[in-house]
Amino acid sequence: MSLTRKQYDEHPDGGLEQAMSAVAAALADPSRVSMLCALMDGRAWTATELSVVADIAPSTASGHLTKLLGSGLIRCLSQGRHRYYSLANREIAGLIENLMGVSMRAQPARASSTPLRLRHARTCYDHLAGEVAVGVYAFMVEAQWLTTDGNTLTPEGREQLLGLGVKLNPRPRRKACCPCLDWSERRYHLGGDAGAALLALFLEKRWLSQAPGYRELTVTERGRTALQQLFRIDFTYC
Repeated sequence: MSLTRKQYDEHPDGGLEQAMSAVAAALADPSRVSMLCALMDGRAWTATELSVVADIAPSTASGHLTKLLGSGLIRCLSQGRHRYYSLANREIAGLIENLMGVSMRAQPARASSTPLRLRHARTCYDHLAGEVAVGVYAFMVEAQWLTTDGNTLTPEGREQLLGLGVKLNPRPRRKACCPCLDWSERRYHLGGDAGAALLALFLEKRWLSQAPGYRELTVTERGRTALQQLFRIDFTYC
């Protein structure tokens, strides 16, 4: 049963619509978007660092951060005299990643303009994204480590990941694993608790390296060998 305009007006709720509008308004500024994209590396940043990323004055950055805080997109952490800003939660990271994908699709069809260093391997908040991540996900589905929908680790997959040293949480507070649409590759990479644990292992084993403050990841020589052997990643294109 659908509501008529009159019935809708007689039951004005509007809370959800207003909240959605507030989030959209917070995203409707290139400087604020630059800050949010920087926070996608999973770290907490100072206002000064974010002002440099957005190429704006610290005083201007303060106003933008207030707007992002008010919309619930970020949170502020105080430590001594310092204040640090980070994304509010993983759901916000997913929102930004999805928005990147929608924005890319809205552009006229053409060769990808994504910087190669980001397209190859990068963080998607707390898990791996980019060409390498898409390759790992495709292998896991083909090897039946994942169900075809990507939402569940198979018994074989769980055993294989544990054998590699991946520290899977037996009682994750979020999805154990899930497919995450990669905005540059337009295919899926692994998200959820398993995706985060897999990235943590790659960094721990130094198969990947990351410069503080940047989303891009570098595949080390050790990593190229391991990822070729374990996940059949083809590095001949780079």
